Amino acid sequence: MSYVDEIIQEVVVKNPSEPEFHQAVKEVLESLRPVIEENEDSYRREALLERMVNPERQIKFRVPWVDDQGQVHVNTGYRVQFNSSIGPYKGGLRFHPSVNLGIIKFLGFEQSFKNALTGLPIGGGKGGADFDPKGKSDREIMAFCQSFMTELYKYIGCGSDVPAGDIGVGAREIGYMYGQYKRITGLYEGVLTGKGLSYGGSLARTEATGYGLLYLTEEILKINNIKLAGKTCAVSGSGNVAIYAIEKAQQLGAKVVTCSDSNGWIYDPKGIDLELLKEIKEVKRARLTEYVKARPDAQYHDGRGVWSIKVDIALPCATQNELLPEDAKQLVENGCLAVCEGANMPTTFEATEYLQEHGVIFAPGKAANAGGVATSALEMTQNSERLSWTFDEVDAKLKQIMVDITHNIDSAAKRYGHEGNYVAGANIAGFEKIVNAMTAQGIV
Repeated sequence: MSYVDEIIQEVVVKNPSEPEFHQAVKEVLESLRPVIEENEDSYRREALLERMVNPERQIKFRVPWVDDQGQVHVNTGYRVQFNSSIGPYKGGLRFHPSVNLGIIKFLGFEQSFKNALTGLPIGGGKGGADFDPKGKSDREIMAFCQSFMTELYKYIGCGSDVPAGDIGVGAREIGYMYGQYKRITGLYEGVLTGKGLSYGGSLARTEATGYGLLYLTEEILKINNIKLAGKTCAVSGSGNVAIYAIEKAQQLGAKVVTCSDSNGWIYDPKGIDLELLKEIKEVKRARLTEYVKARPDAQYHDGRGVWSIKVDIALPCATQNELLPEDAKQLVENGCLAVCEGANMPTTFEATEYLQEHGVIFAPGKAANAGGVATSALEMTQNSERLSWTFDEVDAKLKQIMVDITHNIDSAAKRYGHEGNYVAGANIAGFEKIVNAMTAQGIV
């Protein structure tokens, strides 16, 4: 049995009931086969893959909190510190009922490669809790965040582990957690990113993941002699990533005609009205059904179907495993040119393979949505220097990072005979950087 197959089998046996983690490890290692087979003896001797698929540390803790009626609730919190070979652990906190250890491990494993691709000195980690912020008052959110940080603070710090936001964790939640960290430790340091501008946050952080996705999309199309301007795009999601992906796509001359939330999706043939979408989602925190009340030409559909519209480019920006094989077939039939992932692993393995086999340009999330964590690292730099850069300065650095990532994954794929396979290219480029650092630091 090959080394890759051994490790995939071992991960499944040692991590039962964690299908998302199994999926992530399998997808990454399968794409790395040519690199691993070229160095199999030395990698096996140093148990390199075993060390790479096992987190350096995984923390699980209870989070008790009291609601507005005086009822006590108990949730489960997690922090998985996956790999620190190239820098402090860096990765978001997710508050969502679906959160479990397997999902956090899958996200942390992916994060290690994504962070390596940025070219910045940050390792990989992820965390969160099975808490649902929806429908909770600000006081309830604060109570939960303070309880969560009362345990988490023991394991993080500006030089060891710097969490950020993710699904369910925005500026409000970061603020409450930062206040509790400062209250407990007495330290005013850059221990969380995504902070408010009044206390150490970075301009352009809010826009970074969506903007970065479009900078990479534009560059990867350019490599393939295609212009983004004038193209029609489908976007899923209507959260932070989706909203700012739509904004930047429109700025770059593309027309976005869809978006979605957990209940349904919108098709607006005239192009998504961004100001209306922001009003509904960022101000009112309402459902997309409100959109069609103000835009009579738009259509609202319950459930799935956002990928059924004929478009040139698909940008999945909602959540993991949202683009299924039947969606991939629909996109191919409709002549879609490219799929670039704004969310973390939103396209299933089978759908990814189908798209690649049918000549669709496919940019994986670990490269395409790295703009968020890259700008978080830029926030860490500003905090360390006690400086604040302008929006344009941060945005220029973000664009350069995304352009560099595009060319790095393109050249890595070519080096191993996989030209145009950007999944392999992203995994190879990230893997090589992590391996070099792990090898240099000995068996740790």
